[in-house]
Amino acid sequence: MQPSFDDLKSRLAEIHDLRRAQEILFWDQTVMMPPGGGAVRGAQVTTLDRIAHEKFISDEIGTLLEQLAGYEQELDYDSDDASLIRTTRRDWEKAHRVPADLAAEMTGAAADAHDVWAKARAENDYALFLPHLERAVELKRRYVECFDGYDEPYDVLLDDFEPGMKTAEVRQVFDDLKAELVPLIADIGSIEGDDAFMDGPWPIDAQGDYSLKIIRRFGFDESFARLDLTVHPFAASSGTQDIRLTTRYKEDDITSIFTAMHECGHGLYEHGVSPSLERTPLCHGVSSALHESQSRMWENIVGRSMSFWNHFYPSFQAAFPEAVGDVDQDRFYRAINRVKPSFIRVDADEATYNLHIILRFELEQEIMAGTIDLKELPAIWNARFEEYLGIPVPNDTLGVLQDVHWSGGGFGYFPTYSLGNIISVQIWEKVLSEIPDLPEQFEQGEFGQLHDWLRDRLYTLGRKFTPQETLQRVVGGPIDAAPYVRYLKDKLGALAAA
Repeated sequence: MQPSFDDLKSRLAEIHDLRRAQEILFWDQTVMMPPGGGAVRGAQVTTLDRIAHEKFISDEIGTLLEQLAGYEQELDYDSDDASLIRTTRRDWEKAHRVPADLAAEMTGAAADAHDVWAKARAENDYALFLPHLERAVELKRRYVECFDGYDEPYDVLLDDFEPGMKTAEVRQVFDDLKAELVPLIADIGSIEGDDAFMDGPWPIDAQGDYSLKIIRRFGFDESFARLDLTVHPFAASSGTQDIRLTTRYKEDDITSIFTAMHECGHGLYEHGVSPSLERTPLCHGVSSALHESQSRMWENIVGRSMSFWNHFYPSFQAAFPEAVGDVDQDRFYRAINRVKPSFIRVDADEATYNLHIILRFELEQEIMAGTIDLKELPAIWNARFEEYLGIPVPNDTLGVLQDVHWSGGGFGYFPTYSLGNIISVQIWEKVLSEIPDLPEQFEQGEFGQLHDWLRDRLYTLGRKFTPQETLQRVVGGPIDAAPYVRYLKDKLGALAAA
């Protein structure tokens, strides 16, 4: 079977190269490309997507997978080779249902829509973006029609980001989470604080320097990674040794520090995948929720902890003397952890963030079901946002236009953010049970042991196993919201009592 397996790996490596080239073209479009390049860039990524998709869904790969079924059974389930055949078969069976023209059209539409979305967001012009949103939704409905056997249509979209998970499962987790969060937010969110200093000034150059200071301690290294500016921060890569992180800066907002930590979490995951999986479909984080668990762990559990700031706050004050030179550490710590409903999801506190996600999760299901007129989406968004978070939305830039995901057709992605929050605490509790002095290490500015544990237990696995199998191997059980709720109540309750 070795010749067949070698043939399969060779074909998959070529397809992987094409996909990673697409990712770098997207990174370039959002970070480096001049504004006039959008139309041609859309054609370029469409071409690459069509070629990659056609190569992957070919009968030749299907035949190779059939030929390798016996070889797979002879292998240890945990081996790289068995995992590659098993995961490729699942990917091929799903992708084979989607016509190459439709896959390419979705990619091209996303590229076309991105710059329009950015302009619409900047100019508070939903009408400008609406035709692209309508196209994205129509294409996604056609995509769902390629499948059968699902419990509800949204299952197909969710599976693209969280393989094997059902909408009903997410709905139950979110219903339980919402029941706990709404009264918690109503109680703790009413506590006021003197946070005026959070408006800065925060000099842009100092933000960039300090962001790098922090993430270098986490494991970021310019030999394999870089940090650049964009409208909507994200992480991308072309391989384990080429990690692209992005952020954004505003002089009246210090969120960029936490954005850098967040995107660094994504980057460390991609960098930590085993080198033996390079240029294969396994060379990636296993799912969006597991990926998000890492960005949220580094940003919130680590980066918003008192032990973290016990080390960093003196140098932070020195870097931003006008804003926090006379602000004591406890006051700053309370400000960065305060429960305070706000408009922008990526800037939200740990508790209200999940209500931002639940809102989008509900709207996406309704959009796909056709029960929402997209022309009325801003009004529906605003009404529901005020119901959940208690503040009126002043404009669409701060409302329905704030996220990039729908411009790219990323329906099904949003719920994985809150699932990632939940998983982050499950993993954190497991790490802490094995390395109980981590907070003391943080106070010394040491994060290497945490990074090593995560790399050895999670990152190195890539996509060898399903998300459910991966979580079982890392924490010993399935997804469970109870630790996350307990974490929020303990942390935020202590702040409220102080």
